[in-house]
Amino acid sequence: MTVTFCGHRVVADEGRVRDWLTERVEGLIAEGADRFYLGGYGDFDRIAASVVRRLKGKYPQIESVLVLAYLGRAVDAAFYDRTMYPEIEGGPMRFAICKRNRWMVENSDVLIAYILLDSGGAADTRRYAVRRGKRVINYV
Repeated sequence: MTVTFCGHRVVADEGRVRDWLTERVEGLIAEGADRFYLGGYGDFDRIAASVVRRLKGKYPQIESVLVLAYLGRAVDAAFYDRTMYPEIEGGPMRFAICKRNRWMVENSDVLIAYILLDSGGAADTRRYAVRRGKRVINYV
């Protein structure tokens, strides 16, 4: 099972979100999740990557993948097992993250979301996942 994450760039209560994420990710691992796609932008992605990395010590079979939106940009891949650049159609660079996010949703079974507002890119990604019939677990 493949899980992807999306959320706002700024997280107000990191400790609470980290605890919530740890419970959700561990529950999904128990259900068979073994691959986690992460975008690598902002607080929520950083927290999610650190949770998956920490849980890898307990569950060595899981894989953390940084899915790149752009090629040729310096990235810190220390929290990930590997990076990948999906085959997404060309177009203006300003749409690269949106296209990457859609690819992540399409190639995942579950979306874990930290979305407090119904606007912005993360909210768009969650709506896309719902339209695609994906299981969505949203922070509460």
